[in-house]
Amino acid sequence: MIERDDEADRTWCMSEVDIFRDLSEPEMEAIAEAAPMRTYSAGEILHSPQQPSEVLFILKRGRVRIFRVSADGRALTCAIISPGTIFGEMALLGQRMYDNFAEALDDVTVCVMSRADVHKFLLSDARIAARITEMLGLRVADLEQRLSDSVFKSVPQRIAATLTTLAARADTPTGRLLPTARHPQIVLTHEQLAALAGTSRETTTKVLHEFAGRGLLRLARGRITVLDPERLNDAAG
Repeated sequence: MIERDDEADRTWCMSEVDIFRDLSEPEMEAIAEAAPMRTYSAGEILHSPQQPSEVLFILKRGRVRIFRVSADGRALTCAIISPGTIFGEMALLGQRMYDNFAEALDDVTVCVMSRADVHKFLLSDARIAARITEMLGLRVADLEQRLSDSVFKSVPQRIAATLTTLAARADTPTGRLLPTARHPQIVLTHEQLAALAGTSRETTTKVLHEFAGRGLLRLARGRITVLDPERLNDAAG
């Protein structure tokens, strides 16, 4: 983990983050001063139950996987956090990590804010507080949808639904869709996708090859290209 405090980068972490979208330059600089940037390499752990800390992470670049480990050692992925959003152990905001780990899926840049500064700079601003509430509400809705899918949908439907959701997130300025790419590209291994869909890697690989055979996807190492989003959405039920 590396801290960044270069003068030229002071407000870089705040720009393009949705909850700060209409702040003035002085307001942005004040928040940037209170939330130093840190970078993590792919595979590094940002948060663990063994080292709890009440801080708020503002994700600027890269993706973060939130997961927990069962008693028998299996990892269950709870969420993939995309750039422009927040996560962390912050009871003040209703943000709880419980026994979850946070792992960098890519090379990640975050801004880190303490409890006191969250109260001073975020919750005291009605615009930012409202957007945080909306963001957390969407996250709860997403979790409820995944729980519903795990009960009512078949494994192929769950995998298709997960891919559809990830493809929609890829097709944004902060996502993983390259400007020159014609189709959304999801940068995940089969094992990571299996953890998100709640199934085994072997089953996920089989289903992905079936989807590829039907022309819905193109598979490459660590990368899934969605060729036909409409038919993939139909496969999601």
